[in-house]
Amino acid sequence: MKQLTLFKCATVCVGFFFTIGCNQSTDDKTPDAKSDTMQTMTATTADPAKLKAEIQEQETAWSNADNARDVNAVAAFYADDAVSLANNQPMLVGNAAIKKDVEAAMAKRPKGATLSYDVMDAYGEGNYATEVGKTTRKDSTGKVTSTGKYMAIWEKQAGKWVCIRDIGNEDAKEK
Repeated sequence: MKQLTLFKCATVCVGFFFTIGCNQSTDDKTPDAKSDTMQTMTATTADPAKLKAEIQEQETAWSNADNARDVNAVAAFYADDAVSLANNQPMLVGNAAIKKDVEAAMAKRPKGATLSYDVMDAYGEGNYATEVGKTTRKDSTGKVTSTGKYMAIWEKQAGKWVCIRDIGNEDAKEK
């Protein structure tokens, strides 16, 4: 799961660049000018509270699948061409590579350990959203074993949010 958290953070960083809108210069046009060559781009900025709630729903479902150790369900949250920037390992490119990494991480995780995601911020335009969040890992007794942070970039494909980039890492442990 440490790798998933890193992947989520990387995804958010990349997503940030996807969410930046472009404006075409219209210096030589008046606002009401009618021209076949004049193109306009209308950016629809999502309601931040609604978007945050939608992404939190995704993260809650994600953690439920992860805690159930359902590799296929976790992999379904990633786009086919997703990229995960995991800690201390090469970049994971594509859903199949991410799925293989998720499976390996789940096999190493102690029984009863859980992971939760808390969306701190989400913003976006159109079909893209960038998320910043925190993770909490607990052992089978409910004791917090680690915390971390991540970023994820989401794209709405066929009406469903899927993760296209992510990166994350754990917080430093107290000595």
